[in-house]
Amino acid sequence: MNHQQLVALTLRREVHLGKYSRFPAPRDSELASYLDDHVTEHARNHGWDTRVATRTRAGLHILLGLQDTPGAAINASEVTALSTLDVPVRRILEVLAITGFLNDDRVPTIERWFTAKTATLPADMVTGLRIWFDVMKDGSTVPPRSRPRAGKTIRLKLRWALPALLAWADSGHEHLREITREDVLAVLPASGTPRHTMLQGLRSIMGALKAHKVVFINPTTRIRADKPSDRVPLPQPVEQIRAALFSPDPAQAVIAALVGFYALQPHQLRALQLTDIHDGRLHLPGRSIPMATPVRERLHDYLEHRSQRWPHTANQHLFIHYNSANHLGPVRIEWLTQRLGMSAQALREDRILYELNETGGDIRRLCDLFGLSVEGALRYSAALDPPGTYDDLD
Repeated sequence: MNHQQLVALTLRREVHLGKYSRFPAPRDSELASYLDDHVTEHARNHGWDTRVATRTRAGLHILLGLQDTPGAAINASEVTALSTLDVPVRRILEVLAITGFLNDDRVPTIERWFTAKTATLPADMVTGLRIWFDVMKDGSTVPPRSRPRAGKTIRLKLRWALPALLAWADSGHEHLREITREDVLAVLPASGTPRHTMLQGLRSIMGALKAHKVVFINPTTRIRADKPSDRVPLPQPVEQIRAALFSPDPAQAVIAALVGFYALQPHQLRALQLTDIHDGRLHLPGRSIPMATPVRERLHDYLEHRSQRWPHTANQHLFIHYNSANHLGPVRIEWLTQRLGMSAQALREDRILYELNETGGDIRRLCDLFGLSVEGALRYSAALDPPGTYDDLD
């Protein structure tokens, strides 16, 4: 297809009305057949169940029937508009992408987030922030060169700096070029983590703008930043841990066992592959852990459940659910928290605290068992509990 029919006026299609009336049939039957074949192949390779494949074909046929130019690439925004129908939007996007018929016109989430967070700031201030945002998101290939930063880093830096930016806007500042050292000192918290994080956010913004000649000076230089306050780890309720360990839900029980015995981090749980468990050991990067009998029992129960529930999935991650079983990616940390019934990080800290109490504060043992640095292990020493705190777990 070498052309695409442009429309004089773009109107939002009320696709939900198709529930009550028939959608038009695909106008390019050859393309419909071609995409159907790819759905069949993709479903087989990724272990989709029959319903997912059927609904994916149905969604593709709806999109082909609504095309202004039969055979042209389909906009991702048109696919996401089908979310009001019972069709798997993510699966449809996958098929269109691998066949070359997807025009991804979606605005990245972080772009929408940035626009929303800066909406109340003065226009000139937003212009400066946009330069910082683009440098952080895309990097810079001209001096001073820099690498792109992760979306999480960008969000943190702006979130930390935003109270100061809003305060300056409220006081009448229109441009970041107007900000002086005194203005920075006036909005900084007195001490502790709030001072540290706000200053880190402002330094990121002002440093980038100074480097790219948007502002004349960096007003955050030579301002003292306190060390952030360490959060003291706290033990979790014994009854909550016991309920998770002996849960009838195989996923909850094995997650509780892996974290409760070996203090695995959430990102390690997400990344675990089926091939990481063999010969009675759990194999992690740099660590090979013999599995205790209670962990092996819960793992066996979960693997039985997994094979019965999703027998044809191609996802090799240990933990999957009804959605991730149809693709190859890991589960989200939010799913782990929901399934476990508590924060996996909080349970990990509880396990480390338990070991610390049982060994009388042996920092070296924490480092050897859990791969902590000495500084990381020392953070737990401030939380040593009186003898008997964990007796109810025995």
